[in-house]
Amino acid sequence: MILLQRARLVKFARLVQFTRLALFGSAIALSTASGAAAAPIAMKLGTGTLNDSQHEWMKIFASIVDKDSGGRIKVEIYPASQLGTSPRMVEQTQLNSIQGVVGPPEFLTGVDARYQVLSAPGLFKDLAHVNRTLQDTTFNQAFLGLGGNKGLKGIGLFISGPTVFVLRKPIGKIADFAGLKLRVLAAPLQLEQVRSMQATPVPMPLGEVMPALQQGTIDGVMSCIPVLVALKYSDAAKYLVETNHGLIASLSVISKTWFDGLPPDLQDVVVKAGQKASQEVYQFSVDDVNNGREKWKKAGGEVIELSAAEHDQLMQQLVAVGESVTAKSAPEKAMFDVLHAASERTK
Repeated sequence: MILLQRARLVKFARLVQFTRLALFGSAIALSTASGAAAAPIAMKLGTGTLNDSQHEWMKIFASIVDKDSGGRIKVEIYPASQLGTSPRMVEQTQLNSIQGVVGPPEFLTGVDARYQVLSAPGLFKDLAHVNRTLQDTTFNQAFLGLGGNKGLKGIGLFISGPTVFVLRKPIGKIADFAGLKLRVLAAPLQLEQVRSMQATPVPMPLGEVMPALQQGTIDGVMSCIPVLVALKYSDAAKYLVETNHGLIASLSVISKTWFDGLPPDLQDVVVKAGQKASQEVYQFSVDDVNNGREKWKKAGGEVIELSAAEHDQLMQQLVAVGESVTAKSAPEKAMFDVLHAASERTK
């Protein structure tokens, strides 16, 4: 009897030990599963500039996404071309090596030529008019929808600034642009603007511009004040000519592969954050443009304003560029017409 009781006690003790081990193992498994579920989804965003509206948009977007996703998405920000040149970042986004890039839509012209339409000169009265047009529902949805068949999804569109030039030498009139070599984005609409001024357009990545200015490979740059100030171009080309003939816009695109892999609630968070950041960054963009003139002067640069007569002459030369360039392609013409209609509707 005693031996039987002892056997039962040993069996019971082993059962208790087995149960404890099983419970401990389950606890570890649950803890591991919980930790894995809690790990945030990485979202790397890159841009070529620093301390401008593109950089600011990324900061605003990251804050909104972190809050609205409850920390389930972690946005990592890489300004100043840390992830490569703009064309390389576009390619990386298409491949989902990074999750997004913010920059002028003209850098995506090789993906879809319709991205260049915002370079068309003479469409806008002022920055407020630009903003109303960019956020116009019909145009905004059509433009952000470009690139969907090439691995890209647009989530934000906003202002960088009016188009201006910086030059190594001062000019007094539009005729002085003749013969100059000017850096532009690699989009026909930008190329043709410069050609219509009897100058030579030179497309090149942003990271190559400063050395080209310093060495005299180019005579100037067509861009916008915030970018020119942030990258300290006044060190190499001190004359800023305010032509204000067009727009440098900024577009935020993300990897469609990455986006499609998100659960529906997080897809909603990302889309809404992109729209909200585009609206919230507007005042920063306006202030950045307005403050940029004084920053340029403090850095040793000079600001040249064209006379009303010279500006009118420039616009007469440029106003037809958008229509003539896009007329060569039915899809481009259709997108240009959507943009033009939105600009008329929002005046």
